[in-house]
Amino acid sequence: MIPRRARKAVNQINVVPYIDVMLVLLVIFMVTAPFINPNQVELPSIGKSAAAPVAPLEVMIRVDGSLLLRDRGANEQGEEVSEDRLQAAVRARQQTTPNQPVVISADKNVPYESVMRVMDTLQKLGVARVGLLVKPARP
Repeated sequence: MIPRRARKAVNQINVVPYIDVMLVLLVIFMVTAPFINPNQVELPSIGKSAAAPVAPLEVMIRVDGSLLLRDRGANEQGEEVSEDRLQAAVRARQQTTPNQPVVISADKNVPYESVMRVMDTLQKLGVARVGLLVKPARP
């Protein structure tokens, strides 16, 4: 009988093929780089809109949970509404101005559930554009 040698487990990774692939990629990038012209940037153009953008309707949620509804386009002070009255008021305003966006502004101490309830109410009413109003960060 011929004695067999025990196989040794390879415990090292052969990195030579990886280096070969990386060098080929480097050569490809170096050859194609002169064909890319970064000097000409085509900026998007905008056309003039036929209608002025509609000012949003703002739903303010206070710390105590009360709601204030105001039209930012009319610069009105706003009216205090309950959650039930909010549905009727938003529905009435959406009928007069169908594509008027609605923004929700809430105090940072307002529970998240209150904001979600208002968002859910607006979604049930079929408001297409709902946003959250935030205070910009100071640099």
